[in-house]
Amino acid sequence: MKTSILLFFFAILLAESCGSTKSDEEALYGPTWELEYISGPRIAFDGLFPNKKPQITFNKETGKVRGTDSCNGYTADFEITENTIAFGDPGPTTMMFCGGSERQFLQMMKKIDGYSVEEGKLNLLVGEVPMMRFKKVNP
Repeated sequence: MKTSILLFFFAILLAESCGSTKSDEEALYGPTWELEYISGPRIAFDGLFPNKKPQITFNKETGKVRGTDSCNGYTADFEITENTIAFGDPGPTTMMFCGGSERQFLQMMKKIDGYSVEEGKLNLLVGEVPMMRFKKVNP
């Protein structure tokens, strides 16, 4: 009898813990994500994006992302399969020149092939290496 009760409570605890977590993919949708780290450039992050940080928002229904590259707005297609992600070429963007760092962001997006969401942060990966990290912000 005691074993049955313990198994019952363990099963409930397990079901509750599994049911309360979002998949990485579902966590993408809803928030706007703001870049807080990018790998590669030899310039300090705040030097690359001194006034405005790049942002990205995922739309599940349209299969598109939209955001800013710190200077210009952009949209692009994206495709997710498990924890892999591929971005299409950015569509129409505004054409302001703001120093060139905005292009580094869009060029890096073309290289991305994976993602993870950990502790409220979105990591965009090349292989298993985080190349960009985003935090949630209010749109």
